[in-house]
Amino acid sequence: MPDCKHISSRENAFFKSLLRLTSSSRERRDTAQTLLDGPHLLRAWLDSGRLPAHLLISPLALEDAEISRLRAECPLVPCTLLDDALFKQLSELKTPNGLLALIDFPQTEAAQENDFVLLLEDIQDPGNLGSILRSAAAAGCDAVYLSQGCADAWSPRVLRAAMGGHFVLAINESSDLLEIASRFDGRLFAASLAAKTTLYECDLRGKIAFAIGNEGAGLSAELQARAQQPFIIPMPGKVESLNAAAATAVCLFEAARQRR
Repeated sequence: MPDCKHISSRENAFFKSLLRLTSSSRERRDTAQTLLDGPHLLRAWLDSGRLPAHLLISPLALEDAEISRLRAECPLVPCTLLDDALFKQLSELKTPNGLLALIDFPQTEAAQENDFVLLLEDIQDPGNLGSILRSAAAAGCDAVYLSQGCADAWSPRVLRAAMGGHFVLAINESSDLLEIASRFDGRLFAASLAAKTTLYECDLRGKIAFAIGNEGAGLSAELQARAQQPFIIPMPGKVESLNAAAATAVCLFEAARQRR
């Protein structure tokens, strides 16, 4: 393993660039990079067949067995040792675990090359977005398209909530969902309270996409109109609706069941 360089000053140019990544979605977009916080996310990244661009470690983590094993899997990846005070500025965790990994965003594919697609319109809560991405990955979804009004998919909060789901999905941000819907050569499904057909009556085999709308406002009328099959999720209990993350999970796993 390479020796770690040591940074102790907050005026260090590399540290400043990392700090911008943690707080600025624009910086993440411009550099096409983000930080993974902790061994679990780095493990998931490595399992996806990728290496980080840089490892960042706190002094206490040098003696951690799990972190040492992960470092051993990245023998040629540069490593920097950060003083604890600096490391805490980069980690959003109350008790940082001593490992951050700088990664480059994965490349994505065109919509028509995927068979199981999710279109997300203005999902603004990072926790909801992360949960949706985690469900999409678990259900075997190929690609996710996010409108410009969605939360930043590569922010620390979304990454933590998705628990590695990002790394098995083709994630496309700032997408024109109407354009994606128009050139997708499968069937587009969208939930609608006015629908006569239930989710469980839909044929979700073959090439499909689900369109999911904003937590409060729902799906826009324009995107709803592009759906070939509106449906309703039956709810026998005494509630009027599900939140966006729960509704998406129900849809995705019904599709996964049918597609086995």
